[in-house]
Amino acid sequence: MSTLAYVVGVLFIIICAALVVLVLAQEGKNQGLGAIQGTIENTYWGKNKGRSREGILKKVTVVLSVLFVVLSVLLDMNMF
Repeated sequence: MSTLAYVVGVLFIIICAALVVLVLAQEGKNQGLGAIQGTIENTYWGKNKGRSREGILKKVTVVLSVLFVVLSVLLDMNMF
C-alpha cells in the first residue's frame, strides 16, 4: 500500500470517531408527544436553531457523513 492509502485510512478512522462523538453530543428530538400536548415553545432559541450549538453540530455531522461515504467508496475501490 502506498503512503497516500495510509493517510486516507487514518483520516477515515478520525472521521469515524468524530461522527460517533458528534452523534452522541446531539440532543434527542422529544417534540413528538410534546407537540400533541401543546408544550412546544416558540422561543428565540428555537427559531434560530441553525446558529446555535445544535445547528452547528448538525451541519458538521452532515459534512462528516458525506466525507465518510466518499472515503469509504474510494477505499473500497482501491483508488489509492
